[in-house]
Amino acid sequence: MHPDDAEHAQAGGADRLHVCAFQEGQARSVEPAVVSSIVRATDLPVRATLRLSEGFTTSGGELSRLVGLVADYLSLGVEGFVFGFLTPDLEIDVEVCAALGDALAEAPWTFDRTFDHALESPRAWRQLRRLEGLDGVHTAGAGRGMDSGFDDLVAMAGADMEFAAAAIAAGGVRAEHVPWLVRSGVTGVHLGASVRPGGSWTKAHVDAGFVRSWRLLLDDATGHFSAVSGDTG
Repeated sequence: MHPDDAEHAQAGGADRLHVCAFQEGQARSVEPAVVSSIVRATDLPVRATLRLSEGFTTSGGELSRLVGLVADYLSLGVEGFVFGFLTPDLEIDVEVCAALGDALAEAPWTFDRTFDHALESPRAWRQLRRLEGLDGVHTAGAGRGMDSGFDDLVAMAGADMEFAAAAIAAGGVRAEHVPWLVRSGVTGVHLGASVRPGGSWTKAHVDAGFVRSWRLLLDDATGHFSAVSGDTG
């Protein structure tokens, strides 16, 4: 959310940054000037949210504004984007996502936690996997977060290696989830309030020590699982 966040995240060992505002429980796009200041503050790849209003759908007029924002963000040096839209029937809005994807000039993108509000996760994944440029999905397994969706996320990842490779655990990930996520093939975690003192989006910046703790936890889990897999053939 701020250049300080970017510097602290990099110092703690983050692999990538997600730039957004956070309003009413949902990520939103920020002004290009903010994106510019964050890109200049870090050497890490930066992905920016594309969302202007509340909810999971968008209109033609808003889509045009988002396409314009893509050009602005790319000119500032972002590496990729984060967005996700559904139809009123809670299906993946393939048309809107494809239109935005076409505007990205081959930049990669991540589908955001809107995924967890789709009517059927397996069907949503089948629709998404065909879209150009998609390389990740933020998911907690359920709209209410990881505490509700953890088992479903692990089960879906365990049953579909391609989904596991794309899934980025998000939405209330706890330390005890990490070994089980890694075992199912999910090796990415998206950290928001959990790396801010007090879990506050508005009163605290990212803490490098908190990020480092997650970095060590994830590295230990992935390293241990690789060693076990190697030992057992």
